[in-house]
Amino acid sequence: MMALSAEGKVALDDLLTQTVESRKMPNICFGATTAKENLYFNARGSRVFNESASGEIDKNSVYWICSETKTITSIAIIQLIEKGKISMETPVSEILPELADPIILDNPIAKNSTYFSAKTTITVKHLLNHSSGMFYYSEDPRQLPIPYTDLYDTDEDPISRFFALIRGDLPSIPLMFEPGTDFSYGYSTDCIGFIIERLTGQSLEEYCQENIFMPIGLTSITYCPTPEMVERAVSLSIRRPDKTFETWKNQILLKPQHGKDIRLHLGGIGLHSTMNDILKLMQHILQIYAGCAVNPILILDSVKKLFIPTLSDNAVANVNLTTGVKDGQWGIGLCLNTTDWPGARRVRSGWWSGWAGTYHLIDPITGIACVFGTQLTPPLDPEVKKAWWSAEKALYTGLTIG
Repeated sequence: MMALSAEGKVALDDLLTQTVESRKMPNICFGATTAKENLYFNARGSRVFNESASGEIDKNSVYWICSETKTITSIAIIQLIEKGKISMETPVSEILPELADPIILDNPIAKNSTYFSAKTTITVKHLLNHSSGMFYYSEDPRQLPIPYTDLYDTDEDPISRFFALIRGDLPSIPLMFEPGTDFSYGYSTDCIGFIIERLTGQSLEEYCQENIFMPIGLTSITYCPTPEMVERAVSLSIRRPDKTFETWKNQILLKPQHGKDIRLHLGGIGLHSTMNDILKLMQHILQIYAGCAVNPILILDSVKKLFIPTLSDNAVANVNLTTGVKDGQWGIGLCLNTTDWPGARRVRSGWWSGWAGTYHLIDPITGIACVFGTQLTPPLDPEVKKAWWSAEKALYTGLTIG
């Protein structure tokens, strides 16, 4: 049986404490599990940076998990594929006519780029592995793209407005390349969420609660945070150029954070959750893989496919550029590593992260999963990445087999 040694727990405790006390991060949590039992969960730091009265973060603290949402939205569409409601090769314009006849920009970051018509139809698989050609763009890299911060408070249909904001003055949705030929990180998973809503007649919140969260007992994960969840939310901090922190006070536009203000469910960034609920979800995936899940939300074959690379060789360079790793690939909902990491995750482990510093990892070969959380921007913060990788190494170093 896999376990975490007493020395391993102390090493993780010390890492969390030192990270916060040295002001490398405003707060931090880390948790790990096997398919059968939790190995570790601990946290350090206050819910609001430098405000001890806000309380210490713990298992019940709520995070805006941002792009970690993409894994869950991918699971949702895979469920519909299992049920025969749609397939990997379905042209998405059959459900989202807004994606019909896309154009490819000669220069995606130019204000007035020339363009030409795409020859390839975007399919569900292209959305799942980010080979659709859709991409994020913001003139200020510190800010979220406008389709993510709009209030959607007009009479216009929110999904139609979302696509209108992406399209701008262009005649149709812009792409970076011919669908299926490369990798670009962008709005693909949001489109998956819209497809789910149109196929089921349910909101993405309703669908995920009924088919993913409730069946495995997740009670603090939602697209629409209640006032009680907002009270438990970890406040966003901003790292200044001098490496110190300040609390978020509208310096950066965010999507609406209160359930009453949310009019569009974004399958790419919209979920709020405790790290403990994300860990439970990762444990459930491990249980399906190990054949011991109760009320499995996916069949075993679908779970195995999560860990199979799907991108062409020429797309790998952009995966690595996006993630900062050297051996990246993409499955159908998770980023994959194609080699063993010394003293850490095994080959074809699946992982992803969120804009504000949250991470999840599933290593099916070793049989463990882990989560990591903070709320800090700008994204891809070096100290956050260092702490995440250090926690992973401390975990693996402390693993024992009894």
